[in-house]
Amino acid sequence: MKAIMVMFDSLNRRFLPPYGAEGVHAPNFTRLAERTATFDTCYGGSMPCMPARREMHTGRHNFLHRGWGPLEPFDDSVPEILKEHGVYTHLVTDHQHYWLDGGATYHPRYNTFELFRGQEGDEWKGHVADPDVPESVAHTANPLRRQDWINRLYLTEEADHPQTQTFDAGMHFIRTNHTEDDWFLQIETFDPHEPFFSYDDYKKLYPDDYDGPHFDWPDYKRVTETPEQVAHLRNQYMALLSMCDRSLGRVLDLMDDLSLWEDTLLVVCTDHGLLLGEHDWWGKNTPPFWGETIHTPLFVWDPRSRVAGERRKSLVQTIDFGPTLLEFFGIDRTPDMRGMPLRHVVAEDIPVRDAGLFGCFGGHVSVTDGRYVYMRACATQGNQPLAEYTLMPTHMRGRFPVETLRHATLTEPFSFTKGVATLRVPGYSYTDPYAFGTLLYDLENDPEQRTPLIDDDLELRMATLLTRLLRIEEAPPEQYERLGLPRNGPVTRDHLLVQKQWEQVQAAERPPLTAEEFPSSRLGVLTPTRDLLTEPAAEAVLRRHLGALMESPMLPEALPFSLLEISELATGLISRETLHAIAEDLAGL
Repeated sequence: MKAIMVMFDSLNRRFLPPYGAEGVHAPNFTRLAERTATFDTCYGGSMPCMPARREMHTGRHNFLHRGWGPLEPFDDSVPEILKEHGVYTHLVTDHQHYWLDGGATYHPRYNTFELFRGQEGDEWKGHVADPDVPESVAHTANPLRRQDWINRLYLTEEADHPQTQTFDAGMHFIRTNHTEDDWFLQIETFDPHEPFFSYDDYKKLYPDDYDGPHFDWPDYKRVTETPEQVAHLRNQYMALLSMCDRSLGRVLDLMDDLSLWEDTLLVVCTDHGLLLGEHDWWGKNTPPFWGETIHTPLFVWDPRSRVAGERRKSLVQTIDFGPTLLEFFGIDRTPDMRGMPLRHVVAEDIPVRDAGLFGCFGGHVSVTDGRYVYMRACATQGNQPLAEYTLMPTHMRGRFPVETLRHATLTEPFSFTKGVATLRVPGYSYTDPYAFGTLLYDLENDPEQRTPLIDDDLELRMATLLTRLLRIEEAPPEQYERLGLPRNGPVTRDHLLVQKQWEQVQAAERPPLTAEEFPSSRLGVLTPTRDLLTEPAAEAVLRRHLGALMESPMLPEALPFSLLEISELATGLISRETLHAIAEDLAGL
């Protein structure tokens, strides 16, 4: 038996023809749906990239205990379990986060792996001189953008592109090993993640008369661009998606040529989607996880049941991918896994769960039963308390600051840490979900989630469902306190939040702040934060208004950005009122 997983990043299901998209050139996704079971109710779990991959390895959610980080020493790893049972595992990927601090323990779990450089500001080619950059739509001072323009100098041909090289390597593995048995191949590309960089052959599929500044990489913020710029950016995304479709087609062709459909499991999936102007937002992470980001596409071919061209309605999640692989190779899932094998869902649409949990560390904690979605915000402004439980204290691009680790304490083990105590470290979030409020949606009557509901009876049912899952997942005590839910006993009407936070729900629809709303002064909320911190008087203003935020490990990452940009990228961390107060005080210096 053999298995292939083709994994994309930031694949918005609403841009795929099998999920109703029109005007998108993706014939191989259409062909894929004709050869597989297409899942209509697949949801991600832990957001975003590496947390989702931790779920795939471990078969359990991690976002309640930990933000972005490596596999922990006590974690189960499905590729490693397969390897230990004699199944050869191979990873080919251009996902640059694997070789950064926050992902460095994932790829060594495979027998072998190949990594390809150059995606999204990957620190790859070294140029001391600044690259030539065309006039671009206004964006924040993300230092990755400079590196990305350098990398593009080496990606002039499609054959040079890391996506192409990733699929080349996957095809090589298949051709080399197709007559062998017991192997698993993961072909994983970072695309169609931003920046939406592709080639003319794909851009020609989506002609527009746009003649404005360069725009293929949106910030994660509210949409402030013109309708023409929005339409152009979506075209860039679709062009890159069409490039992904071509790569997918190469795998399908090879499966045809080598008759791999007879004995090879095929899973085509993504970690999450992406907002492309829907809900007036770009990207992910800051706003609640509406369907565009968390309701994901999934296609599965199982040679045992041979189901093809059929839809599956049962609710499944990312945590099910690993157990599905284990079951296919006749290996039992571990006691710590919450995910379920999808064999019988594929074969007969037999449900494996009645509810799914999803969210990111410090964000909304959400639950769906397939029809309703309940997005629980923190009960009070400030989004505290938060704590991370880890033995691998690294974030996406760096280690935990020593100042943070000085506050770490050793805690009692959770059941899934296999008797190992972990560090309890003060936690911080890039957003305050209180700014958006608690949200409740009926997907049957409001599939685009445009009209949140106020329904106490429904909220009570969904909050009870959410609390049940928190207890199953052994959520730490901070999460119950932060969310205003009982750690023990029943959920009552006193715990409901939708009506209490309706003002925040409505306020979240206000237009974003603009530079013109603030006084013009030498120092202000438009000044890079690092420059403000060089002047003691300005630093004192920030400490007076921002308090503990000034001590968080997020501060080093925020230094290139102005306070206005930070307020856009991390909604709720700095309120409008606080931003105006800071601007007034800085103008007086």
